[in-house]
Amino acid sequence: MSLLVAEGLNKRFGAVVAAGDVAVAFDAGERVSLIGSNGAGKTTFVNMITGYLKPDAGRIVFDGRDITALAPRAITHLGVARSFQIPQLYGDLSVLDNMLVANACHDESLSLRLPAHRPDAVERAERLLERFRLLDHRNRRVAGLAGGVRKLLDIAMALTGSPRLLLLDEPTSGVSADEKFPLMDTVMAALGHDDATCVLFVEHDMEVVGRYASRVVAFYAGRVVADGAPGEALAADAVRRYVTGELLAE
Repeated sequence: MSLLVAEGLNKRFGAVVAAGDVAVAFDAGERVSLIGSNGAGKTTFVNMITGYLKPDAGRIVFDGRDITALAPRAITHLGVARSFQIPQLYGDLSVLDNMLVANACHDESLSLRLPAHRPDAVERAERLLERFRLLDHRNRRVAGLAGGVRKLLDIAMALTGSPRLLLLDEPTSGVSADEKFPLMDTVMAALGHDDATCVLFVEHDMEVVGRYASRVVAFYAGRVVADGAPGEALAADAVRRYVTGELLAE
């Protein structure tokens, strides 16, 4: 059974088709890049999966359960997490405190007796920070961090709930060309060879897609126009015409 199944998803904003009969399934352990030009439907798809948007029609099934109508928080507690194109961080807090806040959102045992800043929570947060090479920044104020470090922290925070599905919205956007590969190397090394977690990442940089994806799903005008191994999907005529613009340039 696939970990995530989207069946006939449709979403319109007035006359704009943001999702047109999208049907796709993902298995545990996959590393999938979602590609497409701006407005192609990638972020709409991610927002429907995570509950921030409800489809006009269709169904979303995660780990055998229909999550179509669930609120974002309920979906998160089932094991779905995401990072954002613009990192959602608390600028006045330290890196460690941001991790502890994220952990608190997943910890239903928290109370006045069990505060967020308890030793076991700190130890767990520090282990995650070490995986993302952020431990040296643990006491630094987030507002003073470089863009790439903030991106890594946002992704580390998404992993505090040990999700089975992780969605990354443009993880390399806003970072320099010199930072993009080291950043993705760090992310993939932190995830390791985890066969239980499926990772979907929205990406515009085809070099990043080709290097880190095991599968590519391409969107255009709210529809899936290619789905397959990177070499196969990136060579498809629809992708070359509507996503990379190669056919138009010939």
